[in-house]
Amino acid sequence: MTTLPLDRPDPTAPPAAYRRLQEHEPVARVTGHDGAPAWLVTSHDLVAAGLADPRLGLTPPGVPVDERASLFQDGPAHARLRRLVARAFTPRRIAELAPRVEALAESHVAALVTASADGPADLVDLVAAPLAVGSLGLLLGVDLDDHPRFRVLVDEALRADPVAAADDPPALLAEAERAWGALMGFTAELVAGARDAPGDDLLGTLVAVRDADDGRLDDGELIALVTALLAAGVITVRGGLAVAVLHLLRDDALAGLAERPGAEVAGLVDELVRRMGVEVFPRWAQEDLVLGGVAVAAGDRVLLRLEAANHDPARFAEPEALRPGRVGPHLGFGRGPHHCLGAALARLELTSALTALSRRAPGLRLAVPLAEVPWRRGEVDSGPLALPVRCAPRS
Repeated sequence: MTTLPLDRPDPTAPPAAYRRLQEHEPVARVTGHDGAPAWLVTSHDLVAAGLADPRLGLTPPGVPVDERASLFQDGPAHARLRRLVARAFTPRRIAELAPRVEALAESHVAALVTASADGPADLVDLVAAPLAVGSLGLLLGVDLDDHPRFRVLVDEALRADPVAAADDPPALLAEAERAWGALMGFTAELVAGARDAPGDDLLGTLVAVRDADDGRLDDGELIALVTALLAAGVITVRGGLAVAVLHLLRDDALAGLAERPGAEVAGLVDELVRRMGVEVFPRWAQEDLVLGGVAVAAGDRVLLRLEAANHDPARFAEPEALRPGRVGPHLGFGRGPHHCLGAALARLELTSALTALSRRAPGLRLAVPLAEVPWRRGEVDSGPLALPVRCAPRS
């Protein structure tokens, strides 16, 4: 039986085992990094079907779920929360943020170029992390730079990595509970502030949103929801942006990007999202079902691997190649009822950062071999913890 995690010599590329599994065993019985059994799904079509299948839920059958907890649930409770949030999380709101996010990206890239004049500079610390924090703060209506404790809490949550500490799950569980509990405590303070003085921003709108049928969001729902936004909007984006830069450097595709038409840049960003390797949370069979001809029993854990699906040669020709403008959608932002709410903001941040890097540092290059880049690979998010680079600003 295959044991996770799979061997990955190149951290920016999917494991070679995915190709073998796609060809011979697209739904394979594996041993997870925690030692428990699971089904690993690697085919694009089966992953896409699984993401939309209501028989695959986010919690094991019979496990009680607080229906007010967050968007990480299923069924009517999840649909209600999604409807309420969608009333505040509009494309217009993201579009209005574009000039300010672009200005943030320019400022952080300028700081990177300045810092690199004295030697290697860390792109994660100077661009990816502060851009993710600042953009999310703009969306929420909170200047997160005024809360230095927030960056500390995010770093602690990053260190609570179930893959890296699989040999000591009790200690990991305690650390993860403490780190995420502290982050939720921080969120509770933000929600309380918005209750007292709601603004014309996402957090203020979420506090005020109300629907005749769905009611409104209570404090528990708001705290869980905003904590999820903070985690995805910072941890996922900072890792994803660093990975995107690595792909562009490998393909020598950064220089000149700023001069390309908007549609071409959008196509490149979409292709980079396909390559990132962000995953979804495990699913659990709520009843007996058949997936790809394989009998899956109620209670079984199912790992729907987006990275494998997005590199399935049956769906994407030469999947390891960076080909902007590919026909047909990928699964980088998921699919179905749990499709990523922040997809538009993530695309805006990536576009802004990569365009600014192309304009100000077209000769950007790694300052160390790829093998020396420290990497975090969690169950859902992955990416460099630091990315030492050297810049060659445009003369």
